[in-house]
Amino acid sequence: MSIDFAQLTAYQRYKLMASLIVPRPIALVTTLGPTGVLNAAPFSMFNMVGEDPPLVMVSVNRHNAHGLLKDTAANILANGEFVVHLPDEAIAEQMHACAESFPPEVSEVSEVGFTTAPSESVAVPRIAEAPVAFECVLHEQLANDSRYVFFGRVKVLHAREGLIDTERWRVRLQDYFPVARFGASFYVRTRDRFSISANDVEARTTPIDEI
Repeated sequence: MSIDFAQLTAYQRYKLMASLIVPRPIALVTTLGPTGVLNAAPFSMFNMVGEDPPLVMVSVNRHNAHGLLKDTAANILANGEFVVHLPDEAIAEQMHACAESFPPEVSEVSEVGFTTAPSESVAVPRIAEAPVAFECVLHEQLANDSRYVFFGRVKVLHAREGLIDTERWRVRLQDYFPVARFGASFYVRTRDRFSISANDVEARTTPIDEI
């Protein structure tokens, strides 16, 4: 079948694209509001953009359920700082709960039971329970009628102790179980892994990469 996107509503296009372009990594983003409230929200329109400079991209709806500018977008526009966390199975439920619509004066971080740790290069605290956190400053932004797209330049990476081998700069994948967004309200685990190349002996035998 062929579908002419020009004949669809924005909602119909979103439903199709968001259910077909899967799985998508999830950015659990913390930002600071004007009164110092720590906001946290998950976004699955997120990915790595490049390494030189080190950039990540987060796409944020302009408006929340009440038709107001989303806190995440407002805070990034105001101070140009945010922290991107990669949620794993252990914090998946808390991550999902952060998507609820809380008033700006309420911190999702405390509401869902997360604890915080200070960042090194930005004023925005990070979530201590997350296995990975990227401290970011706003590098560039795009805007259209429906979304802001923020490009964050990574200043500092935090990772769970033992997750990274800093001699070989490899991640111990056998200890890393992030979750990803699937269609509708579904998520997927990342435990079912395989190597494509029959000659990729290292991926099957090196202790750091054994699954």
